[in-house]
Amino acid sequence: MKVAVIGLDCAAPDLIFNKLKGELPNLAKMTANGVSGRLRSCDPPITVPAWMVMATGRSPGELGLYGFRSRIPNSYNGIKIPTSHDIKYDTVWEILGKRNKKSIIIAVPPSYPPKPIPGFIVTDFLTPDKDKEFTYPPGLKNEILRNFPDYQFDVKFRKPEKKKIIDEIYKMTDTRFQMAEKMIKEKEWDFFFMVEIGIDRIHHSFWRYIDESSHLYENDLEMRNKFISYFKMVDTHIGKLLDGFDDDTVVLIVSDHGAKSMKGAFAINQWLIREGYLKLKDGTPKQGSSLEDLDIDWSHSKAWAWGGYYARVFLNIKGREPEGIIEKQDVRKELDRLKEKIRAIRGPSGEEWKTNVFEPEEVYSVVNGDRSDLFVYLDDLSWRAAGTLGYESDYLLENDTGPDDAVHDYDGIYILYRKNKKIGKVIDSSIYRIAPTILELYRVRKMYGIQGKPLEGVEYVE
Repeated sequence: MKVAVIGLDCAAPDLIFNKLKGELPNLAKMTANGVSGRLRSCDPPITVPAWMVMATGRSPGELGLYGFRSRIPNSYNGIKIPTSHDIKYDTVWEILGKRNKKSIIIAVPPSYPPKPIPGFIVTDFLTPDKDKEFTYPPGLKNEILRNFPDYQFDVKFRKPEKKKIIDEIYKMTDTRFQMAEKMIKEKEWDFFFMVEIGIDRIHHSFWRYIDESSHLYENDLEMRNKFISYFKMVDTHIGKLLDGFDDDTVVLIVSDHGAKSMKGAFAINQWLIREGYLKLKDGTPKQGSSLEDLDIDWSHSKAWAWGGYYARVFLNIKGREPEGIIEKQDVRKELDRLKEKIRAIRGPSGEEWKTNVFEPEEVYSVVNGDRSDLFVYLDDLSWRAAGTLGYESDYLLENDTGPDDAVHDYDGIYILYRKNKKIGKVIDSSIYRIAPTILELYRVRKMYGIQGKPLEGVEYVE
């Protein structure tokens, strides 16, 4: 038996299972004949750490990964981009490698720089550029660039040239699937895992053309059709991959999180200034200024925040930060007070928000790495957190770092499928059950500390 995992970053249940179902015959067939459902992501529901949660069965707290960037410990502005070296737990393909199973791993973040494994690795969208070593073995790089000279890790999607962006995303995705199809035919493998980031980019750039409930909605038939054509292309490639798998291959279609319409962005640092938590030395900042651009009076500041699909709020603690002012015995009091204030934030028209504020220790049994003191999901993740300042209002209609139509949602998708098996069950599940499922299918019963259980329905496809 082989297992093949096809990751569709940000694939949303309502789109795949409902709105676009009639346009996606291969995914519809797999859903009808397999076991499928919503896949609850981790906290936070972000590409990094979610794919590594899926690949290791470990929480973001254990991994010490909380987003696309990590704070350099004890600093105010020091930022580190996560790499494969930050992953201290074995991935499923490393566990399988110890049992002489060969893997093909394509674009699973964060996998740069590539680690040696029995098999083949092509690194993910966080790879700096094609001049770097992005494959294992190293010689695979020349083979890829010879066959696919235009291969791309990612595209710049937060820009206004919509038609150009969608063509670039289409080309990137088409090329990556072609490469994957070629590799499964020509390479020896027991396990396959690829991630396509293009779905995420399409959602963030073009959600306004598919979701009539969005405040950004545009009734543009051409762009809507391009959106749908992209998904049809993805579905066609999934069909080609299925044709390349034998009857004993169990296929998992998975996404790391979902997507929904972005209602706007909330200038969290601007709010912290008004509430007296953050102090500037100079006057009013220019619109769009980041904290790195400004002269912050850290000796009189209690807190600051990072923006993103959720907000990370840091306290300025004495003995931890260079100019910390909150005494350690006062941290609990300050955290509770700030949590209460954030939960009381209302929308632009005074409407009540469903804002979730929590400390890492409240959701993770183990907390590694330099995490923030608070995680903030503004209005149930419907509002993005803007880390920049200098706006007339705290409420922004659009993202502060470039055009963005969608935010992340808690639920992604999964489809567990095997040729010639007809099951047709819908069972919602959790991202923490993917790694145990893969290991169970290979009869690896030693779970290496992984706490999750295999997906319900595994017994049907064996």
